[in-house]
Amino acid sequence: MKRSVITALILTFTITMNGQKKWTLKDCIDYAMQNNITLQQSRLQKQSATEDRKQSHAALFPSLSASTNQSVGYRPWLSSGMTTVTNGTVNTKVNKTYYNGTYGINASWTVWNGNQNRNQVKLNEVSEEQAELNIAETANSIQEKIAQLYVQILYMNEAIKVSKESLETSKKNEARGKEIMEVGRMSKADLAQLTAQRATDEYNIVEAESNLANYILQLKQLLEITSEEPFDIEIPAYSDEQALAEIPSLGSVYEHALTYRPEIRSSELSLKSSDLQMKIAKAGHLPTISMTSGVATNTGSMSSNEWGHQMKTNLDASLGASVSIPIFDNRKTKTAINKAKIQHEQALLDIQDKQKQLYSTIEGYWLDANTNQQKFKAAQSTVASEQASFDLLTEQFNVGLKNIVELLMGKDKLLNAQQNRLQSKYMTILNQQLLRFYRGEDMNL
Repeated sequence: MKRSVITALILTFTITMNGQKKWTLKDCIDYAMQNNITLQQSRLQKQSATEDRKQSHAALFPSLSASTNQSVGYRPWLSSGMTTVTNGTVNTKVNKTYYNGTYGINASWTVWNGNQNRNQVKLNEVSEEQAELNIAETANSIQEKIAQLYVQILYMNEAIKVSKESLETSKKNEARGKEIMEVGRMSKADLAQLTAQRATDEYNIVEAESNLANYILQLKQLLEITSEEPFDIEIPAYSDEQALAEIPSLGSVYEHALTYRPEIRSSELSLKSSDLQMKIAKAGHLPTISMTSGVATNTGSMSSNEWGHQMKTNLDASLGASVSIPIFDNRKTKTAINKAKIQHEQALLDIQDKQKQLYSTIEGYWLDANTNQQKFKAAQSTVASEQASFDLLTEQFNVGLKNIVELLMGKDKLLNAQQNRLQSKYMTILNQQLLRFYRGEDMNL
């Protein structure tokens, strides 16, 4: 935790000093782990669960309280009062206003209530652990979203480069078309098609840059960065070999995830929680034994004794025990037991559902990794083939052996092949990393 805080502070300082800071995936994750609002809310929920656990521990001990009451009274028709003799003189004093004070210290202790209090401690400990797992689950979800957005940004950067290369080719074709039209070998209609192709490429670049800006905005929102300072990510160089690396097996990833993923552990704790709630509910049929004790005294102005003497002579101490035996509670205990049984069954179903969801998620990543890897292999040869074909078409077009339609079709095929190659490459790398992440490795592209 301390290391993450230091990392976040360093990143903040770096951004302040240099607006052109390049963010790596690890930088993004470290920063989000400290600043994401959803994650901070999960941490506050865990703190609340910790307080509940501490309170239930404290409830095992006796409680102690002190009390006092001070009152003033008035008797308007009082005719007799206090008589005193001083130096042979009899003095009678009538006080219609009087004062009383009481003082007490009381203690109470639930000795036994069917172990409800002790089981409540265990239940709150389970809730605290679940809250901790909820933090981990939220953190994992954020890391996955960051990785997905990060890879999309990488892909869009590469896609924009390809689109710009395609635009340069379109500009050259348009310029060449003007030259050919001037010598009478091309019609204005054909030149208009070349111009339209150049305009389309320009539009594609604008659209791709808009998508890139949207992905960057989503990433900044996850990181809770609201400033208008420039934000850019580090563009690592990914080789084709990385996309062709061995994909982790579906079975090994799933088996490890069953013992590691917080959502599965949280579901198992829900089952433990339902068992504890069952014990607490059944304790409603059992007696409750309590002990009480107290020390009290009182004083009053109507007494002839001094305040200190009254405090002493009126002192009263007590010690008692009580037993409460439930006989009929309007079906409250039975209802609580039945609800605990229902919750137990729900917890069992929840475990199965979470395991099913986990397998479905991992299987989806595994299928995407394999599919995109195969697409990437095919796209590599397709790009080479389409590039050679387009180069030949360009040469033939320049000497008048191919028409404008064939040239444009060849260019579209090459562009599609290049885009497909990039997309399959980055999607393969992303899904490979997600599989390793579910296997317990750190997220690090």
